[in-house]
Order: sequence, then C-alpha cells, then structure tokens
Amino acid sequence: MHIACPRCSATNRVPDDRLDDGPVCARCKAPLLAPEPFALDDTQFDAFIDRTELPVVVDFWAAWCGPCRAMAPQFEAAARQQPHVRFAKVDTEVARQTAARFAIRSIPTLMLFSGGVEVARQAGAMSAADIVRWVQAHTRKT
Repeated sequence: MHIACPRCSATNRVPDDRLDDGPVCARCKAPLLAPEPFALDDTQFDAFIDRTELPVVVDFWAAWCGPCRAMAPQFEAAARQQPHVRFAKVDTEVARQTAARFAIRSIPTLMLFSGGVEVARQAGAMSAADIVRWVQAHTRKT
C-alpha cells in the first residue's frame, strides 16, 4: 500500500498488514496515519491524493464560514473513528486553484477520493456519524 506523507509529500510503501502498527514517513518521520485531519494546499493536493491508495476524505472549508466551523469537530471525530481513511482539509481561501478546479460552489463540501479519483461529493455540514456512514457507503462500492 502506498501512502503519501501529509507533512513532506514523500510516498511511503506500507504493507497492508502493518497499517495498524503506527507507520511513520521514511523521510521526515511524521506519522502516516495520525488520527487528526491535516491541511492540504494547492502545491500538496495532487501529490497527496495521487500517491495515497487509502481513501481520502477532503473537507473544503473557509475560516469565515459558520457551518464549516461548526462541522470541524465532527470531521475530527469522524477521522478518529476511521483509521484507514485519510482526512484532509482544504481552506478554499488559501487553495483557490484546487477549489476552482473542483468547482466548489458551496462550503463545507466533502469529497471522497479513491485511487486519486473523486468517487463521491456531499455539500453541507454533517455530524460525525453521518460522515462515517457516508464514507462507508461509498468505500464499499470502490
């Protein structure tokens, strides 16, 4: 299994049976499967999404958005419940090119990627339980 490091973008090979052993990046030693969401910007987005074989849920958000701020703790809780799914946040005010490329029209918007390809999208704030159900429903199909 290939997993991109959220800190340095290095691609790491982790055997499937070692995913629960707390793998760290070979280059920078950062945890590869930390339970909290991490930020991606325009320069990191493609490298991370394309080089990670695990499903990746991306929350497109902005600091000024009330529903985005309200959903942030729910997104973090969902990330802790799904250790084999990567959870990333993209600030649409910072990563304008990425937001425009994916035609993000309302925030928060969640996108699920598998194998570097978008497989699902959901606009609007959701609870942690709803996020988990949404991810599970779409990862079973991939």
